[in-house]
Amino acid sequence: MKIEVEQPEPNELKEEGVYSWPVWEHDEDKFDWFYDKTENCLILEGEATIISEFEAITIKTGDFVTFPAGLECVWDIHSAIKKHYSFE
Repeated sequence: MKIEVEQPEPNELKEEGVYSWPVWEHDEDKFDWFYDKTENCLILEGEATIISEFEAITIKTGDFVTFPAGLECVWDIHSAIKKHYSFE
């Protein structure tokens, strides 16, 4: 159960409609999270480390991230996060 991180081209994101997805923002914080659905998101601002039993990965501005359904993790936000998101 791995978190996927990509750096797609802006035109690919536009074609997929990512820029019209809802926006979520959160200040520096550390909290537990469980994904009951797969989430795709584009990090617009900030940086966070996501810690699961499988890995610890740092995500930052420009990353397109896929969190798989069933993932239990800890979000450790180092600088305020702003992201477009969509659940499957």
